[in-house]
Amino acid sequence: MSTGLDFALPTGWLWSPLKFTTTFVNRGTAPDYVDNGFIRAISQAANQLSGLDWTRTRFSAHQGNPRRLKGYLLYGDVLVNSTGNGTLGRVGYFTEGPDDIPCVADGHVTIARADRKVADPRFMYYWLGSAPFYNYIYSALVVGATNQIELNREGLAGAPIALPPLDVQRRIAGFLDAETARIDGLASAQRQAKALILERRAAKAFALVTGADAAEQAPSRLAWASSLPATWRSVKLGHFARMGSGHTPSRSHPEWWEDCTIPWITTGEVSQIRDDRREVLTDTRERISEIGIANSAAELHPKDTVVLCRTASAGYSAVMGKDMATSQDFVTWTCGSDLDPYYLLWCLRAMRADLLGRLAMGSTHKTIYVPDLQALRIPLPPLGEQHEIVAAIRASNAVTDGAVDVIDHQAELLAERRQALITEAVTGGITV
Repeated sequence: MSTGLDFALPTGWLWSPLKFTTTFVNRGTAPDYVDNGFIRAISQAANQLSGLDWTRTRFSAHQGNPRRLKGYLLYGDVLVNSTGNGTLGRVGYFTEGPDDIPCVADGHVTIARADRKVADPRFMYYWLGSAPFYNYIYSALVVGATNQIELNREGLAGAPIALPPLDVQRRIAGFLDAETARIDGLASAQRQAKALILERRAAKAFALVTGADAAEQAPSRLAWASSLPATWRSVKLGHFARMGSGHTPSRSHPEWWEDCTIPWITTGEVSQIRDDRREVLTDTRERISEIGIANSAAELHPKDTVVLCRTASAGYSAVMGKDMATSQDFVTWTCGSDLDPYYLLWCLRAMRADLLGRLAMGSTHKTIYVPDLQALRIPLPPLGEQHEIVAAIRASNAVTDGAVDVIDHQAELLAERRQALITEAVTGGITV
């Protein structure tokens, strides 16, 4: 089986085990974490493809000399994520933190510290992040089960690095610094453009469900919209839709979890609707049984019921595409004849900022409590106008979503170009 490193090097280059080009190869420490401290800990979550994300770092409870901690970081250290399916092998580069607080890597991150007499740290960073080395990691160094893989430290220390003369390493690193910065600048501009498009998408939906273009406006009784068309009503949602909820049948009764055929919406389905593109949920990761419903507070809701997540990933909503049940993390509304479920869906999405900012409680995991949801008010135009609003939102979204798809495709091409350029440079495929 190919390891990804079975290719010839240019004249003057040589293969060397990583441990011969470093002064330190080891994982960091696993500190006791606190909300605030004097030592910043970098985890695999903080080691992102776009660079070190300081908002995802945590703090160590250690009060002594940080240099005594295993994993204390120095300028130019290369960081390799050593655990996690999907994050393993991700490479970062440490220069300094966002403040004067010393930094350490945690136990899920391996530090490779270049011996600067033989290896340039930036070249090492690019080599460890190249496609051939990434393939090598997964073919030769990964141990453990599929859902709990990790990088073998001893194997990483013995892993080969393609090593040109030191002056060539520096030229390659300088070339890649300049070229990847240019590509990253383009990618950043694309992300900003995408964010602006998505803001306009949300603003358009908000304007439509609140009738912002109507000539004659009147003050509203809504907490999330200052005015509505004079011909619309501001109503309590519970008067036009029956509110329901969900439940989880006890798992201490295995027989309640046999012959599960009923789609069961849990927080796992939020990933399907997080970008607000999908309106309808039809497939769920989990299902429950009829006997499970019969022996719990769970209930079977009819097709076209609107569902809103109120815990964890709070504020996200969808319409049921078939008869379904939900966990207790959701509330539901089964609409009466005067309320279109898709119009309600877009009202809930338009008011998400208000739901999270005014009603959601909790610091780590936001929760919207049922009494607050029972008091929700929505704008209510005539039913025919509701249908027109939904159609207008869909037409507007089709345009913006097409633009977003173009940007996403361009971003993929830029990422491929960046990776190909790094691989070509660190393997001698191009002369710098």
